[in-house]
Amino acid sequence: MWSILSTIIVGFIVGLIARAIKPGSDSMGWVMTTILGIVGAALANFVGASIGWYKSGEVAGWIASVIGAVAVLAIYGMIAKK
Repeated sequence: MWSILSTIIVGFIVGLIARAIKPGSDSMGWVMTTILGIVGAALANFVGASIGWYKSGEVAGWIASVIGAVAVLAIYGMIAKK
């Protein structure tokens, strides 16, 4: 139960940071922001840990999570505009 709740909270924080970093207007609610953050963090965590750049829970993982969320946000923006 706590891991699901912590995943949602981390996803929301990462999503907010990604939306603040990416230029332009992103009109989405807090649910989409949370989903964006969770997907970006999961993608970055999987790739970074698979390559061996960092272990789960390290500061580099947070940075990569934000970068992953920005990438997911950019892709979402391209798809949503069509």
